[in-house]
Order: sequence, then C-alpha cells, then structure tokens
Amino acid sequence: MLRPTRIEPGPGQESVWDYPRPPRVEPATRLVTIHFAGQIVTRTDRALRVLETAGAPTYYVPAQDLRLDLLRPSGGRGSWCEWKGSAEYFDLAVGDRVSKKAAWTYPRPTPAYRQLAGHYCFYPAATDGCYLDDERVRPQPGGFYGGWVTVDIVGPIKGEPGTGHW
Repeated sequence: MLRPTRIEPGPGQESVWDYPRPPRVEPATRLVTIHFAGQIVTRTDRALRVLETAGAPTYYVPAQDLRLDLLRPSGGRGSWCEWKGSAEYFDLAVGDRVSKKAAWTYPRPTPAYRQLAGHYCFYPAATDGCYLDDERVRPQPGGFYGGWVTVDIVGPIKGEPGTGHW
C-alpha cells in the first residue's frame, strides 16, 4: 500500500507525518478550554499533547483542572491502545444534556506513558467547543480518532475518506 503524499507545512505549521510512532507525549504550549452546555469543563495551561504519525494531536487535561462533576462513567467496554494500554470512557453530562463517550482516560497506562495517568482527553465533536488559545479546533475526520485539528497542522490526516489502510 502506498504512503500518502505529505503536505509540506508552511511557516508556523507542522506536518502530522513528522510526528513519531510510537507516539510522543509533551507539554502543551497553548491554553486548553472546553465548553459544554453553558459550562466551562476545563481551562488549563497544564495539558499534555500526544503526537502520533498521521493523526491530529490529542490533548490530555489533568483531573485537577477539570470539572469531574460533569463526567460519569460510560459503562460498557473500553478500548485498547497498543502503546498506552486500556482506556475507560466517560459521558459528559450537564442537566438533561448528555454527550456519550465524550472523554477517555488511561487509568493505568503502560510505563512509557505513565504521565497520562490522571489526565482526560475529549472528542471535540462531543463538546460545544474545544479551544487552543482562541482557536476553535475541528475534530479529526472520521469520528474514531480524538485528534484536535488546527490551522497549524497539515496532513493528510488519518480518518479522512480512503485512509483506512494507513
């Protein structure tokens, strides 16, 4: 199978094809804010950014900076990441409004990703808005991946039509 053609990044941009595999975890350099049902779910400058080849970055928020009262376990099966281990999912709930499986966490990540313990990641499409500084992010295409697409990354990004073989 052919590798897709990498889009050359412009000034101030990154290519998702320059991200590593296995993924790298690093401190986020931008303010992370998440909104849902008129509430600020989080506003933090202490998030972690996870970068993996072909995917938009994901942002993990420390539990201490998160409205945990707005999360409830989703129940059912979690998922398994070959790098990070077993994930558990959470619904985001404010009053009668519920977004199913809006967030996930790795409660006992593998040793290489231990810094993700106690952090939660959100699907942008499952919220009323995820922001990096003042930029509203777009969800990574396809609905499966939780990446945050911004103007400073270029792809092609996994999840777009025809990327299932990547």
